[in-house]
Amino acid sequence: MALRFIGIDPNTGDDECPTVWYDDEADEIVVQGWKAGNELRARCLETGSIPDSEDVVRLPVRMVPILRKACNAAEGAHVR
Repeated sequence: MALRFIGIDPNTGDDECPTVWYDDEADEIVVQGWKAGNELRARCLETGSIPDSEDVVRLPVRMVPILRKACNAAEGAHVR
């Protein structure tokens, strides 16, 4: 199967579309979100570095049910 669409922000507009997928081949939850601004990045850097291969993204809290669904999909893949 590979990349399975889990859900999109229910309040999505034309240019804002945070989305969540589950990749069952890589065994990863994949997230598209809004880029973190400099202030948020700076606050995140207080806890540790952000490698060049990683980034900080933001998701609205209304997407919690979609994230739970992605977590359930990931956990279910290991139950087989």
